[in-house]
Amino acid sequence: MEAVRVTGYGGVDKLVVDQLPIPTPGPYEVLIMVCLRSNNSELNMREGAYGTDTNTNTLAGWRREGISFPRIPGSDIAGDIVEVGSEINTSRLNEKVILFPFRSELKNGEEDITYIGSEYDGGYAQYVTWPAELCFPLPLEDYLESSIFPVSGLTSWHKVNRTNLKEGETVLVTGATGGVESFNVQIASKIYGSKVIAVVGDWSQKNSLLELGATDVVSYRSNTLLEDIFDAAGGPVNAVLDVVGQPLFSTSMAALKREGRFNTEWGDWRIYCRTRFPNIVFEVSNIDRFYTRC
Repeated sequence: MEAVRVTGYGGVDKLVVDQLPIPTPGPYEVLIMVCLRSNNSELNMREGAYGTDTNTNTLAGWRREGISFPRIPGSDIAGDIVEVGSEINTSRLNEKVILFPFRSELKNGEEDITYIGSEYDGGYAQYVTWPAELCFPLPLEDYLESSIFPVSGLTSWHKVNRTNLKEGETVLVTGATGGVESFNVQIASKIYGSKVIAVVGDWSQKNSLLELGATDVVSYRSNTLLEDIFDAAGGPVNAVLDVVGQPLFSTSMAALKREGRFNTEWGDWRIYCRTRFPNIVFEVSNIDRFYTRC
């Protein structure tokens, strides 16, 4: 099969196209013919951008440790099951599936989580093997639309749920045109019944976000962004769902009500917070290391 592999940390020069044997599924695995694979985690993995909890400049993969190169990237995977392992019912053959990208096991009494395309070869190949129990029926007819559910969709669901949004509350969503954040707009507004203020840089996306459920849209390019947020929200907001990090952090803090909730995916927020906001206590959940209450 043809596959793209990352040979080491760095730029696109670290990508090579190789001819490799089609992998054989283990007893509890299936072989998937890949129809789609895409996620920005592939860029982060190749660049070593995840860092560690103590040093954000450390070159590391999703698991916060070094990658075993060469590695086939690709985590948002949809495709067709074309072969099953010896312990898997053959009724799953030809099933159209999406792959849940995380695997977990207990090591020394603690959960050890690994990620496809980082600790395991991923979907930048014609075929990939994965545990059958982590392959789920295609939720929509379209491979492209279905493939974004496992990573972006579930990340967003977790973020919104951990932020404890309530009906009628107002939430600020930064980077709202991104995959996770556009899910945030939909989940917060249509499931939780919250009022959503979406932050964008590209005004051409305004109508699309309003259709997704945003109550109002503001631009981070505005010289009066904080005032724009207050005008749209009718005052400070109850919560912030963030993906941008440092560039909008001060504005997000200023936009929050007292006892507001701030949830971010930005990896080095703790170092920034402790230096810029020494009088605010930031609590980290055991479940979600990027959940913060201030």
